[in-house]
Amino acid sequence: MDITWYGHSCFRITERNRISVVTDPFSENLGLPVPRLKADVVTISHDEPGHNNVSAIKSTPVVISSPGEYEIGGVFITGIALHSTAESAVRWNAAYRFDFDNFTVLHLGDLAHVPDQSTIESFGEVNVLLLPVGGGNGLRASQAAEVVALIEPSYVVPMHYALPGLQLEMEPVDKFLKAMGVSTVQETDVLKVSGEMPESLQVVVLTPQQPSA
Repeated sequence: MDITWYGHSCFRITERNRISVVTDPFSENLGLPVPRLKADVVTISHDEPGHNNVSAIKSTPVVISSPGEYEIGGVFITGIALHSTAESAVRWNAAYRFDFDNFTVLHLGDLAHVPDQSTIESFGEVNVLLLPVGGGNGLRASQAAEVVALIEPSYVVPMHYALPGLQLEMEPVDKFLKAMGVSTVQETDVLKVSGEMPESLQVVVLTPQQPSA
């Protein structure tokens, strides 16, 4: 399985002989280069320009934008409601769990609170966790570290944090790495997951890709 990051909360997840998935494609008002990708499925965590720019997808994908259970091309996708009522108004957000043949990936969208135990249990076993860490409308670094401890994934890929050009005030990824006690950072363009899972947690910082077409 290959997981590629394009900035903010947008990833492309591919596995040989399976569908390709793009999460939370964003619009140009974020200030980041808009990825023009092909995908079989697009998931939308919530209806905001930084997360719902389906028009950027060059193919004609199946769009999933609400909680529920889906099976597409042999991949099981579960949308889980993670809305919060901690503020004056309800903020809606959906997490998506992708269950491929051998691996599970959980994308937490704009999660802004530490979920309760029943919600954590609903996630099941998570091999790769795609986690907001930069504050704003998402988890702050300390909260994100707490969520990691509760979910206990094999890999954590931080997202939704400050990047050059981003037109949002967010914290840098370094703050999350400090909260996690990570001194040596694994940085790469693409996270390739295969075979057995590592014995200890791996925090992987992906370099945002900028496709030319």
